Amino acid sequence: MTTTTVAPSIQTPDDVELNDLSITTLSERDHAQPLEKPTRRYQIILVLSGFLMIFHTIGINFVFGIFQEFYTSPQSNIKGAASQYALVSLVGTLGSGLTWSGGIFVNPILARTQRIKTITLLGAFLMSLGLFLASYSTRLWHLYMTQSLIYGVGSSMYYFPLMTITPVYFDRHRGFAMGVVLAGAGVGGLVLAPVTQAMLDKFGIGWTLRALGIWNLAVAVPISFVVKPRADFGLNATGERARTRLNMSLVRRGTFLYQSVGAFLQAAGNIVPTYYLTLYSVSVLAYPRSTGSNLLAVNSAVNSISRVIMGVLADHVGRQNTLITGVLLSGISVFSLWYSAARERFIAFVVIYGIYAGGYNALLPTTITEIYGVENYASGLGSMFGTYNRSGNGGAAAALQGKFNDVVVYDGVLLLAAGLCVSYVRFLDARDKGKWSWRA
Repeated sequence: MTTTTVAPSIQTPDDVELNDLSITTLSERDHAQPLEKPTRRYQIILVLSGFLMIFHTIGINFVFGIFQEFYTSPQSNIKGAASQYALVSLVGTLGSGLTWSGGIFVNPILARTQRIKTITLLGAFLMSLGLFLASYSTRLWHLYMTQSLIYGVGSSMYYFPLMTITPVYFDRHRGFAMGVVLAGAGVGGLVLAPVTQAMLDKFGIGWTLRALGIWNLAVAVPISFVVKPRADFGLNATGERARTRLNMSLVRRGTFLYQSVGAFLQAAGNIVPTYYLTLYSVSVLAYPRSTGSNLLAVNSAVNSISRVIMGVLADHVGRQNTLITGVLLSGISVFSLWYSAARERFIAFVVIYGIYAGGYNALLPTTITEIYGVENYASGLGSMFGTYNRSGNGGAAAALQGKFNDVVVYDGVLLLAAGLCVSYVRFLDARDKGKWSWRA
């Protein structure tokens, strides 16, 4: 088997890829029974359900910065958490990280069972349980167990069934469908940021977390019943249940290595401004908390619109070209607009970063499809890469500014390095295909 083609890598059961869902595509089974064409009604319901799922799953992750600002403030209910920015930030990082990295464990299970609704429902219950138990936390390790571990595991079990099944029900409009689904992240942040801050101010941290947990369950249960696999879900080209094992022919490709490193660096860098935006607004720029949450909402709104626009733009100028440009410009915006930023420049950063950062998450699934083939995205490669995918006095603010500049440099380096990785993937992909195309 050569390293320049992808399709032969799934011709036998022994070569089926493992990390995620092993789903047979039409191209693999054109000599077997044809796939049942999904109805337009179900496609619409699936996209709307995916949008709502992303809305509250990623939306809750996005607004952790509001909780972080409270946990690190003098009014914190968590003993010893005041001014412990890194330790508190780790709560959100672990929670959101488990949302995506959990796909390494969730998708092999999905490939072996037809009880996808059960997995999705269990995930929704664990998400709400984590938020509900976090409302009674008084120490940092309580938050790690609840708002990080329980919530993160649950959100992964709830997130991946819809995210992995949805692309399989679309062909020509797959990019647009996934753009609409992923736009839910920005809309979720737009809505949840001011709502969460208002509840926190009026009802306190306990009832805010409980309300989020109850609302999460109320939305997630109906969505879970929408999930259903296609008739050949989890089958290989021979019609047998696929074994979930890593396809080493893909791992040995240079594109895989640099795409993996780029995805890891981008995921690590992309979330930093989201978590620290509110804290920076309140602690350094002396904005009231309501303004900090509103800036986070603005960033989420711009991010949501950008995901759709960049998806459309990518169809005209190339998915890899658009993805590379977005990652590099997001890194440049961090250095040029966030470093030692005063109010005006920081507001510009909130908007511009929202524009460029939205493109990567929206374009990564379609880019993987373009480089590795639809069958390998469906079999798990997509979520594998996704795994890698806030008032003080003047003196205190000056001291914090220096700390935040270190965060800015760290974040900017991560994003620029990710940009270099995906740029090199672009070169390697063209080399493997034996030709260079300006539109790719």
